[in-house]
Amino acid sequence: MEDRVSSHKYVLIWLFLGLILVFGQILIGGVTRLTGSGLSITKWEIITGAIPPLSESSWKEEFLLYQQTPQYRLINKGMTLSQFKVIYFWEYLHRLWARWMGLIFLFPFLWFWWKGYLHRQLMKRLGWLIGITAVTASFGWIMVASGLIERPWVNAYKLSVHLILGFSVFVYLLYILVRERWKDGIGHISIRQRRDLGLLVLVMITQIFLGGMMSGMKAGFAYPTWPDMHGTWIPDILMDSSQWTVNNFVNYDDTGFLIALVQWLHRNLAYLLIIIGLSYYFRYRHAVENQVYNVFHTLLIILLISQICLGILTILGFQKGIPIVTGSMHQMCALLLLSVSLVPLFWTESKPISANPVS
Repeated sequence: MEDRVSSHKYVLIWLFLGLILVFGQILIGGVTRLTGSGLSITKWEIITGAIPPLSESSWKEEFLLYQQTPQYRLINKGMTLSQFKVIYFWEYLHRLWARWMGLIFLFPFLWFWWKGYLHRQLMKRLGWLIGITAVTASFGWIMVASGLIERPWVNAYKLSVHLILGFSVFVYLLYILVRERWKDGIGHISIRQRRDLGLLVLVMITQIFLGGMMSGMKAGFAYPTWPDMHGTWIPDILMDSSQWTVNNFVNYDDTGFLIALVQWLHRNLAYLLIIIGLSYYFRYRHAVENQVYNVFHTLLIILLISQICLGILTILGFQKGIPIVTGSMHQMCALLLLSVSLVPLFWTESKPISANPVS
């Protein structure tokens, strides 16, 4: 049985602040990736790394370490120290923001625990949150390390996993906040609606993973056109059976096969997502007679349409370079869309009815 003790208002504020900080961390992480800044800091120093270079000699030492990476030798050779400081800033901010989150979480947690504001179920959930966050941070370094030895960029698969883990931290913290704010929920949804919503969320998660792959491989540069892909709906390389090899999936830098496949899947899954999303929206728009439910249900369709438009603008933006602004907005809209879609699952309970949904 879940504890029904009402959470203290300061606990709710603390959880909401944590949600904002995680949102900021994911946003900064996206900008860091899009600006190619993620490999600028070659060491993982949790304590001493909190202090940036403070002297000219310290900056030169950091720059020298970066000059030994494949990214510098193959892509940024000739970069000045001033240019290095720009990419260093984003990676440093990304790591510093994570440290801030840790401190802002730790000290209020200790105080709330001492005051007895944290009930047993909440303590258990916070424990899981810490675990997910630790895995995300650790995998972040594994991702960075994948681009420091032989590759000029991080591994796209590892980047996508890191992205999914980062989204998981935000979503689970949102779950905790929703369950603490609405202890008894706001209503019931049918098993059929829960199943249909689960399908929509599954497609979204798959799409987010593919989006991470798109970013990790800079796939937008290959086909920066819409609605076709350089004049075709299916690139010729995908029609060549000899390209469907394990090597092309593992060593995807060697050919353009996986880049074409991932972008084709990402585009077409977006069309499927809009169809499923519209169907879900109209089928269940009156499923729960509650104002809060209506707000989130409306947000779902607004964010879904916005996400499709941002995706198109991001692809077209690659014609002029890496679209940092639209690319970042596209990622954050995906996070908000996933979160809004999951909220009804967080605060409602299933009821085993077989009646058709209200339409």
